Amino acid sequence: MRKIIQIDEERCDGCGRCVPACAEGAIEIVNGKARIVSEKYCDGLGACLGDCPNDALSVVEREVDDFDEEAVEQYLKEKAASPVEQPASGACPSSGIQSFLPSNPCETGSAPVIRSSPSSELSHWPVQVHLVPPTAPFLKGADLLVAADCTAVAYPGFHQEFLRDRAVMIGCPKFDDVDAYVQKFTDIFITADIKHVTAIIMEVPCCSGLPMMLKKAMDAAGKKIPMEEIVIGMRGEILERRRAA
Repeated sequence: MRKIIQIDEERCDGCGRCVPACAEGAIEIVNGKARIVSEKYCDGLGACLGDCPNDALSVVEREVDDFDEEAVEQYLKEKAASPVEQPASGACPSSGIQSFLPSNPCETGSAPVIRSSPSSELSHWPVQVHLVPPTAPFLKGADLLVAADCTAVAYPGFHQEFLRDRAVMIGCPKFDDVDAYVQKFTDIFITADIKHVTAIIMEVPCCSGLPMMLKKAMDAAGKKIPMEEIVIGMRGEILERRRAA
């Protein structure tokens, strides 16, 4: 008899917030619901409870396998070797959280690779604002880049100049839901301890709302985070760089 996490399937909507909250990796999303991978991976301490918005998690005491710390260590090593995790929603593969190794051979210790073009500086997936959960591990203590999606097409040095060493989120401030953006960034600023924000927009008027959404989210979160705003011209040049007040 020992304590272990119990998941109420009726309450669970498969949001996936409990997955990164479990340091032992004992929870995964399977067929749209949170599941305990193995009883021996769950220590029963309940660190994941506060991350469930539907109160679907609880700590119960029952007869289960003993917690196995060595098995957990081996399991986490195996998970780290595979960059793809379960999709947060259990339905859309595009929402599966992934972290990528550095593309620089000097950082990975691998043999040099001959490339005909600059390498990608993208360090994680997903990148769409709507798909990135506030609890995504790559957001913790990050230098956050929030870009209007057209900027990556317009500016030729986007990866090398802006993306390197930053967590990125992209979206369209004209066609997407403004209130949803503000709420998403509010949740991120509350939970992720973001160190700095860089907002990149196009020169067109419909893009100008993106920095305002970020400022509104900071106010709602009660955070004062340094932010730089960068404006890109339609011909791919940087028109303006300014520090947000």
